[in-house]
Amino acid sequence: MKKTLYIFSNGELARKDNTLCFESEEAKKFIPVEDTGEIMVFGEVTVNKKLLEFLSQREIILHFFSHYGYYMGSFYPREHLNSGYITLKQAEHYLDKSKRLTVAREIVLGAVKNIRQVLKYYQGRGKNVTEILQSVEKLLETVNDCPDIQSLMAIEGNIRDYYYKAFDRIIENPDFVFQVRSRRPPKNYLNTLISFGNSLLYTICLSEIYKTHMDPRIGYLHATNFRRFTLNLDLSEIFKPIIVDRIIFALIGKKIVTKNDFDRDTEGIMLKEKAKKRFVEELDNKLKTTINHREIGRSVSYRRLLRLELYKIEKHLMGEKDYKAFIARW
Repeated sequence: MKKTLYIFSNGELARKDNTLCFESEEAKKFIPVEDTGEIMVFGEVTVNKKLLEFLSQREIILHFFSHYGYYMGSFYPREHLNSGYITLKQAEHYLDKSKRLTVAREIVLGAVKNIRQVLKYYQGRGKNVTEILQSVEKLLETVNDCPDIQSLMAIEGNIRDYYYKAFDRIIENPDFVFQVRSRRPPKNYLNTLISFGNSLLYTICLSEIYKTHMDPRIGYLHATNFRRFTLNLDLSEIFKPIIVDRIIFALIGKKIVTKNDFDRDTEGIMLKEKAKKRFVEELDNKLKTTINHREIGRSVSYRRLLRLELYKIEKHLMGEKDYKAFIARW
């Protein structure tokens, strides 16, 4: 599996013969393109047309993030895998309200059942989340009765409200109190971690979509409108609880990230560079971790799970097999 390269420094990314070179004031680093599948840039990095042509030939995706860690945009190779047939099928299932609801409902079921698994995991480790878990399970029973996307999203929102209340009971650290979900800018340290982790996962899901026949602009739970992408948001909903949230709990619980790893300015709160690197390291390790996949009978990485989920949606759109979202069993 090809690696993800993260660039945090300011500098220039350029082609040097048949390799990539990142040059900053601190150092010059040569990057083997055979091992690189995507590059995520958090610093002020300059590129040129020749580099972009080289990345396109090598099918390397380039993602850009702002100073605060927000996703800004991507350069991706020409869409050689795009299929007119699949795009039509995606549109068909979006425009047909019943077909769209079927896919969206399964995405919500996957997200909520993975939330339930996270709560069960910490309940088994003595955390006081039983009451919250019961509330989530009660609302879960109503998902299949939702008559439209709006009511489905409302139920999903209510479930997440309960779920976020469990964060304080799981973390038990006065420096990382949840309060309410806040974005752009996050209002406290915990929300900053959530926003940063979610932004990374959205981008990783986008990279996986580019490696399939599907179009990231057509999702099902999230409305396809003037947003750049929605399918990656749908996919992320399923995996945020078992990837991003579990990483956050581990970073805080092991004191890998503390309140000293944040800066505050007029725009809000942001992670310092060292903390971003620690988060990225944990995420990278998580995505490489393998589990035994019961359906296919072999071990697969968390990153591979993302791609497999897309293949399942694709088969559903083609009428080959009904889509069932991935549910963690641990």
